[in-house]
Amino acid sequence: MPNKKDTDYLSISARIRALENRLLTRERLERMVEAREDAEALKVLAECGYGELNALNGAALEHMLSTARERVFAELAAGLPDSRLLDLFRLKYDYHNAKVLVKAKATGQEARRLLVAGGRYSPEELEQGLERCGEFFRRAVERAGETMEQTGDPQLADLLLDKACFEEMGLLAKECGSAFLQGYVRLAVDAANLRSRVRCARLEKGHDFLKQVLMEGGSVSVDALLRSREVGEPFRVGPLSEASRLADELAKPGAGALTAFECECDNALMAYQEKARRTPFGEEVAAGYLFAREAELTAIRTVMAGRMAGLGPDVIRQRLRESYV
Repeated sequence: MPNKKDTDYLSISARIRALENRLLTRERLERMVEAREDAEALKVLAECGYGELNALNGAALEHMLSTARERVFAELAAGLPDSRLLDLFRLKYDYHNAKVLVKAKATGQEARRLLVAGGRYSPEELEQGLERCGEFFRRAVERAGETMEQTGDPQLADLLLDKACFEEMGLLAKECGSAFLQGYVRLAVDAANLRSRVRCARLEKGHDFLKQVLMEGGSVSVDALLRSREVGEPFRVGPLSEASRLADELAKPGAGALTAFECECDNALMAYQEKARRTPFGEEVAAGYLFAREAELTAIRTVMAGRMAGLGPDVIRQRLRESYV
């Protein structure tokens, strides 16, 4: 598939600018957080096109979010000049399902309730086999399955699939010929590596374990990460600077909660995608919108799960990331 020019995205960019008017703004999120009754919060979602939800419970919420995600993908699939851009945002659901199926096969447990829609391949397709899947994905799942059989360690299988997921994202971005998408993938890898360094430090894992979990493909090489003395040092300058500051504070056993650190990692990715709002047309507009809708679904889940758990507005706010609009 030949690389597309930014002018090939004129039509879909105009469509996306219209769709952005229905994005969940920070003001709307605040209304959901402050709503006295669940019905008031659900009314905000209805205003944004999520439809009616008669009762708030975990299953109904996940069904609503899953339906909304598939609708977004379907809306853009019809107008995107390059389907690889959409695949870049869909493939993480395939890898999630692969993790579930690999572990279910090894343990004999039921997998269906944990599978999610939204990937390139439906959960039903993956349950039936990998024949219709792309070669890269199929080989990654086969390697993870073999590792699970040989070691019985689900963590190792998950690690292989996580690395494959980011690697395939990088390959798709490169195939698209988009500097914007390649930059996004590098930042996503950097954020994942910084998270891994913090968690390894908190668990007092050694150099060998850290070497296993770190991924190539970011702006900082694995060798440079392993050589750095402080956890956040390689990211002091750049989009992850604030996250790196928190990383140094939290990278010790018994340190505080990671909520603020996780938020800053996600906020760095959001800040990168916000560049798309200053671009009149091009693949950046589509990528920014897809990222914004994913972030929106996460925000809705955070607010509604917090409400169901009886959390107060201030606690819920602490868990929210920056919004796209």
